[in-house]
Amino acid sequence: MIDIALVVAIVSYYTVMFITPGPNNAMLTISGLKFGFKRSLPHITGISLGHALQVSLICTGLGLILINKPEFQMILKWLCFFYLIYLAYQMIGSLKDYKKDTGRPLNIYEAALFQWVNPKAWTIAITVASGFMPLEEKLWIAVVFTGLMSSLVSFPCISLWALFGSLIKNLVSNPKLKRSFEYFFALLLVSTGIYLILN
Repeated sequence: MIDIALVVAIVSYYTVMFITPGPNNAMLTISGLKFGFKRSLPHITGISLGHALQVSLICTGLGLILINKPEFQMILKWLCFFYLIYLAYQMIGSLKDYKKDTGRPLNIYEAALFQWVNPKAWTIAITVASGFMPLEEKLWIAVVFTGLMSSLVSFPCISLWALFGSLIKNLVSNPKLKRSFEYFFALLLVSTGIYLILN
């Protein structure tokens, strides 16, 4: 049954998971820094919608594949790891033209698609399906509830990272600080990738 206790529990879980560092939040910070908050909104929206769809599909049975085939999860982890290493490599020197209108932020479709190789997103979705899904409700109600709560909580939480990136934009005009930011975010991406592989 969907009651206030379940709502508080799922909101608390989602908040902790969406607001803590991970691949999405590292990418959003860089996007906010390079393109500003407004231009990063499609990226934010794509993450929220993509993850809501992922949660919904897992709650309707896709999670059984990962439970029964743990090797598939390891493949996802390695795909995400290599993508994060690539992003870290791209990060070094990427802020030299941050004031120029070069490149573009991820669009809704690209950001949504990234959730399917993001192990943190899979972990959140599987945990929600196994621990927060109201099994007493009809399946479609339970699926809509978990997916909708995902979008409602994730959007403001991950928006903070893009906002943070846009707020530190002026600090990057200093060459030494710019270089420090590049290496910090590259290190953050690599560390996230290593954490995913080891856990």
